[in-house]
Parts: sequence; structure tokens; C-alpha cells
Amino acid sequence: MGLSKIVILRLKSWKVPNLPSARIAHGSHNQNPITCHSWPYSASTSVPAEISSMKSLRNHHTACSATPYNGRLLMALSTRFSRSGRSIHGGLSETPVGCDISDKAADSIARDVETLCKIASTQSISNLEAALGRASVQLSLVLVKEVLKKLSNAGVIALKFFRWAEKEGGFQHDNESYNLLVESLGKIKQFKMTWAVVGDMKSKKLLSKETFALIMRRYARARKVKETLEAFEKLEEYGLQHEVSDFNKLLDVLCKSRHVEKAQEVFDEMTKRRFKPDVKSYTIMLEGWGHEKNLLRLNEAYREMKAEGFEPDVVTYGILINVYCKAWKCDEAMRVFKEMEARNCKASPHIYCCLINGLGGEGRLDEAIQVFHRYKARGFEPELPTYNAVVGAYCWAMRMRDVSRTIKEMRKYGIGPNARTYDIILHHLVKAGRTNEAYSLFQKMSGRFGCEPSVSTYEIIVRMFCNEERVDMAIRVWCEMKARGVIPGIHMYSALINTLCHLNKLDDASKCFLEMLDMGLRPLPQMYSNLKQALLDAGREDTALMLALKLDKLRKSQLVG
Repeated sequence: MGLSKIVILRLKSWKVPNLPSARIAHGSHNQNPITCHSWPYSASTSVPAEISSMKSLRNHHTACSATPYNGRLLMALSTRFSRSGRSIHGGLSETPVGCDISDKAADSIARDVETLCKIASTQSISNLEAALGRASVQLSLVLVKEVLKKLSNAGVIALKFFRWAEKEGGFQHDNESYNLLVESLGKIKQFKMTWAVVGDMKSKKLLSKETFALIMRRYARARKVKETLEAFEKLEEYGLQHEVSDFNKLLDVLCKSRHVEKAQEVFDEMTKRRFKPDVKSYTIMLEGWGHEKNLLRLNEAYREMKAEGFEPDVVTYGILINVYCKAWKCDEAMRVFKEMEARNCKASPHIYCCLINGLGGEGRLDEAIQVFHRYKARGFEPELPTYNAVVGAYCWAMRMRDVSRTIKEMRKYGIGPNARTYDIILHHLVKAGRTNEAYSLFQKMSGRFGCEPSVSTYEIIVRMFCNEERVDMAIRVWCEMKARGVIPGIHMYSALINTLCHLNKLDDASKCFLEMLDMGLRPLPQMYSNLKQALLDAGREDTALMLALKLDKLRKSQLVG
């Protein structure tokens, strides 16, 4: 059998391995990561005339009075804030940054964050530290943590940046910056390196229970349930004592990662011999079964909770209402809402938000707005999530004039709009096939509307153009994103690479794939299969084998810390 046939047979049988610890050596190959300049489409490509306007929205938006980027970062830095917004159970996804700084200092930090993120998103791994060293920035904990948050999807780059920062004279990381690194490494399943970082934290007395909660969450999301439980047990090995709150965090990460059956097993076993569950333990299980839309098991857990003497509180009711709304059972949600009011249990803004979302999604706009009016009549301070829910309800009915009016009201109260607001609008415009309007709105976000697109915003637009097979526009947006220092995630890479393969742009697809590997991101199996098959069909066995070897090296080689 000839060599070429052997190569083809090997490749056809080669699948993306179940990579337990993808470890990549920095600078493991000579190719620079793909840059927009190396693609046939530059960031300066002119926008086609047919998507230069969005009349149906433009007439309804007034000139933006929203805070510009630096000002928004100032507000974030001047107050304690959470990365994830409202959470029922809290704790795991919150990363407060408490700093009181001047306007001038915040403005300087905002510029430095943008500078460092642009370097991180455009330089090759092997050149990154040198490029960072040439940046004229003054390191501070606030600056480093803001950059690490933006590098959350790029664990290899985050580690490089983290190590570069700690080498700078006079700079020391704290527990929070270490936890941000742990989160980034966990996202790319670099668990051996994660535990090395934990050892470093222990030696510096910076270890906390939050660190273990982050590790448990990352193991659970990687479908490593056994390792999740082992991480929970290791907490005491590192000198920390188990409490009911830690047990609840374990249940929470299992439930939120769709391992509810295992969470129930853990609940049943541990409540018999180690922990006495509290009301939060039961509400976590309620939420878990709710996410699975298993209303039978949810009702069983609810009855058990009441049998144990725990009366439902506002959090319990909020979970039940949210579950019923997401299951398109808003009548049942309203029944629970009325029961709660009859028991003189006052609804929280979160509950009103769930009802507005659910009713809007069911096409019951008038009822959704009635709930919103009740929310306002209760005297709550205007909140961004609730107003975003109203925007979503109007979007379901495609009532864009009302969307515009709601956004004006948000600005009046100084609560937005934010990137999530625009993501909601963009999602509905794309879903309705109004892609020209969607792109026009996207273009106005950072300029006229003063709201920087998030990585999810870019993903909506890149996917939109990929689905239309307008890869030139997808790449244009991709380049704009990287120029702003926004790091793409694995799903964005998959969407772009799949489209490039479909259009037979295999050189660009291969370069994009290599860039993804350089960041320590492992391909989704279907995307890699598509690329491999497209290369083989085109007679590009050499390229297919090269990519397979690079991916195998990602799996086997040690990540350099």
C-alpha cells in the first residue's frame, strides 16, 4: 500500500480524542497565528451599499447620551460589581472588584486595558511577552484583573500575561487575579496546570474556597463528574474545612452542568452521613430539575423540602416561576405568583423579570407589560435585567418602535442599554431575517450608541454572515473584533471554520484552526471532522496530517507556565 493511501486511512480513522489535559508548549510551531492582514479580506473592506442603513430603527433612536467606554469602565471600577449580574444562588460566578479611584486613573486604566488586550489578540504566543514588555503601561491589580477577565476565553494567553505581570518589579497577584487565571485555564481543560497554580496559591496563602468552587465548576462542565467530586474532597487536604455552603456549591455546579441525576445521588448520600441540608440545598435541586424540565422530579423535591419543615421563600418561588416560564407554562407560573402574594411573600425584581420574559416568549405581550406596570407600581428601583426583559418581550412581537421607547426610558434612568440589550434586539432581527438592519444596528453600537459589543455580540453577527455564506463580511467583523482586543471563543471559531470549509477556502480555514490551537482551544468534534474531510476531498492530505499532528501535540505536550 502506498504512503499516500496509508496517510488517508490514518486520517479517516483519526478522531478528536477525549483530551483529558490538553497541554501545549508555547511557540510549538513556526506559523504565526492568523492575522487579518494575512487573509484576503482586510478590516478596511468597504461595507456593501445594501447594508448601509437601517431605516426602520434609525428613525426611532435619538442621539446617544450613553456613557462612552472609558466612562463605563470608570463606573465599574468605582463600585463593587459582579461579572455575571443577577444570580439566584450567587457566589460561583461573582468576581467583585472593589476600588475607589479617580476619573483620571480610571480613564488611564481603560486605555491600558485596551492596549494590552490588542497586543494579546494580535501577537503570536512566542512573541507575546516581548510585545507586552514594550507596552507603556503602569501595572496595577485593577488593570491586571480587567485584562484577565477579557482573556477569559484564551487560557494560554491568560497564563502568559499572568506570568509576565508577576515578573514586573513590585507587582504581586492577589486571590482574585489567581482565581481569574484558574477560571481561564479550566475553560481550556488545563487541569494539571490549574492544580500547579493552586499549589502556588497555597504557598502564598492566597487559597480560598472560591478557588475550589471554580475548579469544580470547570470539571463539571468538562463532563468530568468523578474529578468534580475529588476536587470537593481535596478542599480539606489544602487546610480548608467543609461546610454546608461548600456542599451546596458542589450541588450547584453539578446541576448547572446538567448532571442533575448525579447531584441528586450526592444529595441523598451526603445528607445521610455528612451534611444537614438547608433551604438553599433544596432550592438548588429544584432549580436543577427545573433546568432539565423534569417537572415530576421538581415537584417531588418541592414536597420533600416542605416535609422537612422548610417553607418556600422568595427564592424558592422565584425558581418555580422561572422553571414554569422556561417550560412555556406561564399559566402555572402565574398560579405560583398568586400563591406567593396570598402568603404575603413579596416578589423580587427577579420574579417580575422571569414573568415578563416568559409571557413575552409565549406571545402574551399585553400580559407581560401588565406585569411590568405592577413591577413599577411596587416602587422598585429601575433595574437593567427587568428592562432587558421588556425589550425582549417587544422584540418577540417585533414592535421596534416600542423597543426604541423602552431604551430611551432606560437611558433616562441611567441603567443602560448594555451589550446584552443589543444582543436581544440583534437576535430577534437575525431570526426574522432582517440582517441588514441587524448589521446596521451593530455598526452603531460603539459609535453613536456608545456601547461596546461583547464577545457574544460579535458571535451573533459572525454567525449571521456565516449562515448567509457571506464569509467576507464575517471575516471583516472578526477582524474588527480582534482589533478591539476581544478574544473569540471556540463556538465562534467553529462557525467561521465550518463556513470556510463549505466555501472551499481551505487555506483560511487551516490558518484559523492553527490559531485556535495556539490559544489552547480544542476543536468541537464535528468542526474538526468537517475540516479534515474537506482537506482530504481536496487532495490536501499533507495539510490534514499536519493539523492532526498539531492537535495531537496539543493533547500530549506540557503547557509551559
